[in-house]
Amino acid sequence: MDWDYLRYLHALATGGTLARAGEILGVHQTTVLRRLDQMEEQLGVQFFERNRDGLQLTPAGEIAFREAERLTIEMENLERELVGQDSAPVGKVRLALTDAMLAGLVAPVIAELTMEYPDIELEVLTDNDVLNLSHREADLTLRPVNKPQATLEGEQIGTVESAIYAGAGYLQRHPEADPDNHPEACLWIVPDDSFSQLATGRWYRKQLRHANALIRCNSLQAMHNLARAGAGLAVLPCYLGDASPELTRLAGPLEGEGVDLWLLVNQDTQQMARVRMVMEFMVARLQRMQDRIEGIRPAEA
Repeated sequence: MDWDYLRYLHALATGGTLARAGEILGVHQTTVLRRLDQMEEQLGVQFFERNRDGLQLTPAGEIAFREAERLTIEMENLERELVGQDSAPVGKVRLALTDAMLAGLVAPVIAELTMEYPDIELEVLTDNDVLNLSHREADLTLRPVNKPQATLEGEQIGTVESAIYAGAGYLQRHPEADPDNHPEACLWIVPDDSFSQLATGRWYRKQLRHANALIRCNSLQAMHNLARAGAGLAVLPCYLGDASPELTRLAGPLEGEGVDLWLLVNQDTQQMARVRMVMEFMVARLQRMQDRIEGIRPAEA
C-alpha cells in the first residue's frame, strides 16, 4: 500500500470528517474525498462507512488505521532522533478532559504550558460525560477514576473531593436549609444518569431518593452555574465550589465519596518526546493544586 494512502486514512480516522481531515493534511476536502475514492477503488476495499455524522472505520479500515498509527509514530520518532534529543518539543498533543476540569483546574496550566513550549500545538478535547472520553482520540486523558484499566498507564494527581454548596440567593430564600438532617426538604440540582458510575451519582441515589429534585443536568459545569445562580443545592467538586465566591460550602467534603484523579497516557504515543513533556509538565503543576482538588482550605491545612 502506498504510504500516502495511509497518511490520508490516518487523517480521516483522526478527524472524523472530510473537512477536518483536509485541515490536518493542509488540502481541500474535495482532494481528500478524491483520494479516499481512489484508494478504495484501487485496492477494492471499503475503509469507511459514510453517514451524516461523518466517517466510521470498517473492520478493514481499523486494520489499516492501526498500521498507519504505528508508521506515524515511527516516523515521528525517527524525526526526533535525527533532529536531536536536545531540541525543543514540537508538534501536536491531544488532551481529553471534561469542561468542568478545564474551567476549574486546567485552563491556567494550559496557558503556562503554551508560554513555556510555544512550538507544542495542544488540541483540547472536552466532553461533559467523562466515560465518553476516548483514549484512542487523545494522547493524554485527565479522568477521575478509582481503578484505571490495567492496560492504561498514567500518574495519579490526587483525590477529587466533593461537598454540598448553596448560592447566596438560595440561602436568602431558604435560611432554614439543613441538607445534613433534612435533605428531603431542600431543593436540589442533581445529575442525570450519565453520572451513575461517579461518586456524586452514587451519593445522590443513596442520600436523596426522597428529596425534591429541581433540575437535572448532564454536566458539572451546568450544575455549577445553576448553583451559583441560586437555583438549588448541588454537590460539586471542591475545586469548583470553593473557587466560587457566590457559593457557600455547607459542610466538609462528603465522607467516602472521593475519587482519584489520573492523567492517563495513550500507549501508542507515550514514547513521543512532546507527549512525555506535556504529561510531566501537567502532573507537576496539577499536583501543586492537590489541596484545592481535595477540598483542603488554608485554615484546614
